Amino acid sequence: MANVSSGTVTKLRASDGALLGTFPAGLSPFGIAFDGANIWVANQLSNAVTKLRASDGAIQGVFAVGSFPRQLAFDGSSIWVTNEFSGTVSKLRASDGAPQGTFEAGPSPFGIEFDGASIWVTNVDFGTITRLRASDGLFQDTFDVGSTPTGMAFDQAHIWVSNFESVGHATRVRTRDDAGQKTYPVGSRPIDVVFDGASIWVSNLDSNTLTKFSGNR
Repeated sequence: MANVSSGTVTKLRASDGALLGTFPAGLSPFGIAFDGANIWVANQLSNAVTKLRASDGAIQGVFAVGSFPRQLAFDGSSIWVTNEFSGTVSKLRASDGAPQGTFEAGPSPFGIEFDGASIWVTNVDFGTITRLRASDGLFQDTFDVGSTPTGMAFDQAHIWVSNFESVGHATRVRTRDDAGQKTYPVGSRPIDVVFDGASIWVSNLDSNTLTKFSGNR
C-alpha cells in the first residue's frame, strides 16, 4: 500500500497482515500496481513512477511520466499511468521502463483498468470513461457514467466504476459491446472498486463501509 504523506510503500503478508517492510517510493505516492515480479508506484508530486522489486522492495528504477500521475495498470507487458493534470496516459515497457507512448485519455484521467484488449480510464472531473486500444493507445470510445468517476475494476465481462459524487452508486459497463450499462446503489461517496475473482467490492468513504456484489450480477 502507498503512504502518501511519508513517501513510502508498506508490504504486508497477505495471509495474516504481518508487516514485512516499509520502503521509499517517491514524492506523494498514490496508485500502485503489480506486474508479477515488481511493484510500480505513481508519485504525484515528482511526475514519475518508481519500480520496486516485490521480493525485497529494492528500487529498480524511476521513470518520468506526465503531470500528477495517479493510478496504474499492467497489461501483461506494459505499465499504463494516468496523468491527471496532463490529460494523458503514459505507457512504459515493464521490463525496463522504456517509454512506449503518451496518449490522450480525456480530461482529468484518474482511474485505469485493463480488460484484456483495451485500457479504460476514468475522467474524474467530467463524468465519463474513455477506452483506448491497448496495442497502440488508439482512442476508441467515451461513455457517460456518474459524477466524479474514480476507481475501476474488471470482472472478466464488465468494467465497474465508482462514482464518487453520485449519491452513492457504481456503474457497470459490458466490455464486449459497450452495452448493458447498469447502475447499482452503494454507500456514500464510493471512491474505489476491486474484483477478487468472484465478487466486486466498493469502498464508501463517507459511510465507512464496503459494498459487495457478485461479479455476474
